Amino acid sequence: MANFTIADVKALREQLGTGLTDTKKALEEADGDMEKAVELLRLKGAKGNAKRADRSAAEGLIAAKVNDNGTATIIELNCETDFVAKGEKFIELANQVLDAAAAAGVSNATEALAASAGDQTVAELIDGVAAVIGEKFELRNVRSVKGEKFDIYMHLTSKDLPPQVGVVVGYEGDDEETAHGIAQHIAFANPSVLNREDVSEEDIARERKVVEDLTRAEGKPEAALPKIVEGRLGAYFKQIVLNEQEYARDPKFNVAQVAENAGIKVVDFARLKVGVGVEAAEEADA
Repeated sequence: MANFTIADVKALREQLGTGLTDTKKALEEADGDMEKAVELLRLKGAKGNAKRADRSAAEGLIAAKVNDNGTATIIELNCETDFVAKGEKFIELANQVLDAAAAAGVSNATEALAASAGDQTVAELIDGVAAVIGEKFELRNVRSVKGEKFDIYMHLTSKDLPPQVGVVVGYEGDDEETAHGIAQHIAFANPSVLNREDVSEEDIARERKVVEDLTRAEGKPEAALPKIVEGRLGAYFKQIVLNEQEYARDPKFNVAQVAENAGIKVVDFARLKVGVGVEAAEEADA
């Protein structure tokens, strides 16, 4: 007769986020010893981590916090299923990773994975929890945002899931309501950079060639090409430059004008969305 109850299985599953069958088997093998069952599940999971390396981790969550040093940190932590993404163990892990990345002052995922998380690295922390739960986990993005003040906006695409889109805005000034409105705008409009000057010369040259080729293909007069190309480049900048985008709440103004009218200035921002770029990365690795 098994030396454990259904309540023991439930408690262990809630503690570790493991599957029902694996949890029962571990308790059976451990003869009801909870600590031994946890160790068995960890060992089994560690062996499976390598096998899961090629799986797609397109679910997960975004988390962010304001730090004490004039920065804020935002991360994207991924897993394989939305069931795991909304579990307490995964959310707890995300908060631990966020705290470690913020404490280390890192600005990308590679640096964050090497950061300290207690007596282990962030990479080891993630691998340990992934081994127990039995899914592939991936810290895909970490960004650091500077500013005097910050607004954090977390967008829920489903009430049953943790945030799937997150925005941090670093700004100067006192109008918190407008800063929050701009953060919501960023979540919707997905700008790439703050100012036109932040667009790389390579990107501008590539876009210029595209619009020149398009304009010539349309049979426009050669003499009119420069003006038409510049106009179309302006439209390109309005798509990707935050300060030049039409403000979502009032398209009569661009974001820079809205900020100026409110007496604030956006100095930095970051926007992350769960799963963005996953398919492209997998195709590149294939």
